[in-house]
Amino acid sequence: MALKCGIVGLPNVGKSTLFNCLSNAKAQSANFPFCTIEPNVGVITVPDDRLTKLEELVKPQRVQPATVEIVDIAGLVKGASKGEGLGNKFLGNIRETDAILHVIRCFEDENVTHVDGSVDPVRDKEVIDFELQLKDLETVENNIARLQKATKGGQNKTAAKALTIAERYKETLESGKSARTLQLEEDEFELVKDFQLLTNKPILYVCNVDENSAVDGNAHVEALRNSVKDEKAGLIIVAAATEADIAELETYEEKQMFLEDMGLKEPGVNKLIRAAYSLLDLETYFTAGVKEVRAWTYPKGAKAPQAAAVIHTDFEKGFIRAEVIKYNDYVELGSENACKEAGKLNVEGKEYVVQDGDIMHFRFNV
Repeated sequence: MALKCGIVGLPNVGKSTLFNCLSNAKAQSANFPFCTIEPNVGVITVPDDRLTKLEELVKPQRVQPATVEIVDIAGLVKGASKGEGLGNKFLGNIRETDAILHVIRCFEDENVTHVDGSVDPVRDKEVIDFELQLKDLETVENNIARLQKATKGGQNKTAAKALTIAERYKETLESGKSARTLQLEEDEFELVKDFQLLTNKPILYVCNVDENSAVDGNAHVEALRNSVKDEKAGLIIVAAATEADIAELETYEEKQMFLEDMGLKEPGVNKLIRAAYSLLDLETYFTAGVKEVRAWTYPKGAKAPQAAAVIHTDFEKGFIRAEVIKYNDYVELGSENACKEAGKLNVEGKEYVVQDGDIMHFRFNV
C-alpha cells in the first residue's frame, strides 16, 4: 500500500532541507519564503535491518524495501485558508496526503530569517493549526448545509446521525481545537470520513534543532512538547542541517563516525520514517525467495486475506491459506527449508492476524 506524507510548516523552517535528506530529489533550498512553489515529490525507502538480514540469508536476485512518498509542500502563512500566499493550492496538496509531517523551527540562528521575526515554536504551530482549522470549519459548514437538506422530512436517519457528528466537529473547531481531538466511535467516523478534514490527519511534529540539540533537544522542544501533550500526535527531534551534512558523506563508515561524534546511533531521518509508519499504525511482512526478497506494508491488525491483497487483490479474493514463518525462527534456522523441517512453518487460515515481521507465502485460487 502506498503511503504519502506531506511536509508542512511556515516558510524558512527547514522543510526543503529535510526533504532533501529524505529523498534523492533535490528541492531548491534557500533563505527566503516560498522557495518551494510546486510540491516536490520523492519516493524514499523505509530503513529495516530485517530486510538486510533476509538478503544475506536468501541471496535473492533483487531486494524491494517498503517505500514512503514524501511531498514537500510550500510554506503556509497567516491567511492561507483565505487564499493568502499560495494557500488554497497548498491546502489542496495537504488534503491528498495520508499524514502530515509538521516541521517546526526549534533553533536560533540570526543568519536564517524567521517569517515572524522571532523563534517561537508554540506560536508557529498555532499559526498552522489555525489555518487548517479554518479550512476544516468551512468544509464542515458546507457539509452541515448539505446534511440539513438531506434530513428534511425525517426519513434519512443515516444523514441525521452524520449531521449530529458534523455539528460536534463544528463546535470543536470553533473552540480552536483540531478535528482529531474529537473522540468518535469507529462507526461514527465512517459516517463522516468523506469530509476529509485536514486536522483529522495523523500528525508528527518534527522539531528542527541545531546540531548541539540533536540528542536531547532544547527549551524550544520542551515548550512544544508541553503544548501538544494532549494531542494524538507524535513528536521527533531532527537536526535537518546536520542531516544534510551526513547525507553528503560518501561512505557508510564516514557517516557512522559523524553520528558517533554527535552521540547518535542512526540518522534522524531513519527515526522520522519509522515514526511516520507508527503514526499510521502500519507494519511490515516479508516475502522471501531466490528471485526477490520484499517488504510489504499493511495496516496493523489486518488478517491474512487483507494483508495478501497488498500484493494483489486476487490474492484476497481467492485466498486459501497463508504459510507463515516467524522472522526470528527464519534468522535462527537460516532458510525456509530448515524452518519446515523444524516444524516452524505454520499454515494459517482467514482469521490469522498478521504479525509485524512475518515471512509469508500465500496460496490462492482465482
